[in-house]
Amino acid sequence: MSTTATHPALGPTFDVSIKGMTCAACVSRVERAITKVPGVHQASVNMALEQARIQLEPVGADALMPLQAQDEAHKAQVLRAIRKAGYEPALATPADLTDTLRPWQGFMPVAVGLVLSAPLVLPMVGELAGRMWMLPAWVQFCLATPVQFVLGARFYKGAWHALRSGSANMDVLVAMGTTAAWALSVWLWWQAEPGVMPHLYFEGGAVVITLVLLGKWLETRAKRETSAAIRALARLQPQVAHWLNKPANAGLADAGNEVDVPVAELLVGDWLRVKPGERIPADGLLLQGQTQVDESMLTGEPLPVVKEVSAQTPQPILTGGSVNGDGSIVMQVSRVGADPVLSRIITLMMDAQADKAPLQRLVDKVSAVFVPFVLGVAVLTFLWGWQWGGAGGIGFEQALVHAVAVMVIACPCALGLATPVALMAGTGVAAQMGVLIKDAQALELAHKVTVVAFDKTGTLTEGHPEVKFLKAQAGTEDAALSIAASLQAASSHPLAMAVVRAADAKGLLRQTAVQVQAVPGRGSTGQLPGDASMYYIGSRAWLQTLGCDIRQWAGDLSEWEAAGATVSLLAAAKPDESIPQVLAAMGFADKPKAGAKEAIAALKARGIKTVMISGDNLGAATAMGEALGFDVAAGEVLANVLPQDKIAAVIALKEGGRQVVAMVGDGINDAPALAAADVSMAMGNGTDVAMQAAGITLMRGDPMLVVAALQISSRTVAKIRQNLFWAFAYNVAGIPLAAMGLLSPVVAGAAMAFSSVTVMANALLLKWVK
Repeated sequence: MSTTATHPALGPTFDVSIKGMTCAACVSRVERAITKVPGVHQASVNMALEQARIQLEPVGADALMPLQAQDEAHKAQVLRAIRKAGYEPALATPADLTDTLRPWQGFMPVAVGLVLSAPLVLPMVGELAGRMWMLPAWVQFCLATPVQFVLGARFYKGAWHALRSGSANMDVLVAMGTTAAWALSVWLWWQAEPGVMPHLYFEGGAVVITLVLLGKWLETRAKRETSAAIRALARLQPQVAHWLNKPANAGLADAGNEVDVPVAELLVGDWLRVKPGERIPADGLLLQGQTQVDESMLTGEPLPVVKEVSAQTPQPILTGGSVNGDGSIVMQVSRVGADPVLSRIITLMMDAQADKAPLQRLVDKVSAVFVPFVLGVAVLTFLWGWQWGGAGGIGFEQALVHAVAVMVIACPCALGLATPVALMAGTGVAAQMGVLIKDAQALELAHKVTVVAFDKTGTLTEGHPEVKFLKAQAGTEDAALSIAASLQAASSHPLAMAVVRAADAKGLLRQTAVQVQAVPGRGSTGQLPGDASMYYIGSRAWLQTLGCDIRQWAGDLSEWEAAGATVSLLAAAKPDESIPQVLAAMGFADKPKAGAKEAIAALKARGIKTVMISGDNLGAATAMGEALGFDVAAGEVLANVLPQDKIAAVIALKEGGRQVVAMVGDGINDAPALAAADVSMAMGNGTDVAMQAAGITLMRGDPMLVVAALQISSRTVAKIRQNLFWAFAYNVAGIPLAAMGLLSPVVAGAAMAFSSVTVMANALLLKWVK
C-alpha cells in the first residue's frame, strides 16, 4: 500500500511494498540502501508487512524544483536503490488491501519440490525399515538438480545481491549450505569406483530448499491472517453511490434523479440515497428518513445505532462503511478522499503496523551481525572437524556436512518475524474491539502503565450536561437564558451547548452576538446587537478575579455544587462600569458514562492508580469522583485544573519517571496533556485534535476500552517475548547440536522452517483474545 503523509517538522512520508525479503538481515540491508539516498531522513522496514516507510527531509521554499516534482524524484531514487539492493519494490495501489488470497496460491513451487524430494527421502525411510531402497546416483542427480538450481534460484539471486552489497542474509546461508551438499554429492559420485554406490547428500540440499519454500509459503498465509483486520476494513468501503442529481436550491421533496456514480467522484455537499441493507458510501449527515445503522466493524459495538432527524439531533452523523438498516434515507456528503473516518482508521492502523516497536529495533541490531557470526561458526565447525576433530579429524566429507547443518539451522527468519507479526495481530484484534492503536510504541508501553489519569467531561461523563439549576435577579430566568444562549451559540464547549439546548427547548430568541471572545478554561465575553453592555459568562473563580460580588449567590452555588453540579455565572458591565454585575447563576448536571465506574474498579483491581482531572470546582468534582469510585481522600480527584495546567498535573503524576502515566481525554484542551503522557488515549467521540495527539483511540468512547487496551498490550508484549524466546531458543540449541554433528542438514532445515511457523502460529493466537 502506498500512502503519502506529511510530518509537520519534516518532509512527506510514503510507503513502498518490497518483495524478496527473507530474514532480519534483509531488513537491515534495505534500510541501509534507502537511507543512503539523498533527501531521505529515515527509513523503517517491516518484514512481516513487506513494506518500507520512508520519511523525507523538508524541502526549502527556495528549491529550484517544485515540491511535488522533488517528491516524485525522491520516490524514484528510493525504488532504484531498493532494486539495486536485490529486491522488488513497488508503489502499491489501494486495491492491494482488498485482494483475497486463494487457499493454495503460490503453492506450486512447494508442490514440485515435494514431488522431486520425496523419492530422495524414501531410502532413509527404507533404512529404518531394514530395506535398501537407495536410488542410483544418476536418478538422485536428476531429481535434486532442478530443485537446487530452478526452485532454489531465488536463494542464489538473493545471496548474490547480498554479497555484492557487502552483507549476508538467509539466502547466503541457504545457498551456501545446499550448494555445498549438492557439490559434495557430485564429487563423491564422480570419484566412486565403478559398481560402488557411495553415500550421497543430494537429499539434504533438495529437502532443505523444499522445506524453506514450504516455510515461506506458510509465513505468507499467516501474514495475511495478521493483517486481516485492515483488509476487512478496506472491504467496507463501497465502490458505488446513488447520487441524487438535484436541481439547485432543491428541497428534500425534490431530490432529483438518482444516478449511480463511483465513490471516488463524490464531492462534499452531494446528496445520496442509501437503500436498506447497503453500506453508507461516505461520511455525511442524515437529511431525510429514519433507520438503524450497524457500526460494529468500526466501533466494536454490536448493537445498531438509531439515526433519525429530531430536535435533539437535527442532522445525525453517518459514517462511511457502516451498514444501513431497514430504512431508505437521504444523506449529504461531508467528507471525501482520505478524510473520512474509515479512511483515517485504515491509515492509522497501517501506520501502527508499519511502525517498529523499540524492542524490534534491538532485534534488528542483533540480526545485522547474526549471519556473519553463523558463517564464522560454520567455517570453524568445518575446519575443526576436518583437521582437528576426533583422532586426526572426522574427514572432509563429514566436516562439510556438519558445517552445512550449522548454516541451514541458523537462518534468522524467526528473529525477523517475532516482533512485527505479534504487533500486527495485536493491532488487528484491538481494532475489532474498538481500540485503534496509532503507533507500536504505545502498544508496547501500555502494559507498563501504573497510573491512569482521566479527563472528566466527555470521558467519564456523557459530555451532554443539562441546565439543572437557574436563578436570576428579579425572576428574569428566561431573559438571562436568552442572553447566555446568544453568547454561547458559536461555542462547542459542552456547557455552552447545554445553554443553547435549554434556550431552544423553551423557544427563546437567540441573537447573533458580536465581538465574542473565548477565554480558555474560564468562559467567554461578547456583546449583543444594539446593547453597549459587555457580557461575561463563565466560572465563579474567573468572575471573582474580575471583581464581581457573588456573596448573594454563595448559598445557592454551594448547594448546587454539593449536589454535583458545575456552576457558571452570567454578568454584565455597562459602558460606564468597570466591574461586571452578576445577572444569573446556572448549575449544570452531567451523567456518568455507562461502564465508567466499572472501568475504574477494574483498573484498581489490576493494581493501577486512577486519577480524575477536572476543571470543575472542588465540590462538583468531588461529588462526581465519589460517584465513580475515586478515592478523594487519597488525592485521586484533582479539581480547578485549567487546560494549560493539565500538562503539569500529568508530569507531577509521573513522579520524576517512577510512574508510567496514561492520559485519557476527548477535547481540544486535552491534547497537550495527551502529548505529555507516556501513553495517550483519546475517546473516539471526541475531537480530531485529541485523536491526533493520542497514541490510542477508543472508537466507542467507552471507558471500559481503557482496560481492554491495557489487556491487549499485555497479551501482545507477552507474545513478542514468547516469539523472541522461541526464535533464539532454536538457534541457541540448534547451532551447537549441528556443529557437533547431531543434526543432519535435513533435520536442520525442518527445524529452521518450523521455527518460523511456530512464531507465526503463536502470534495468531492473539486473534482468539476476548
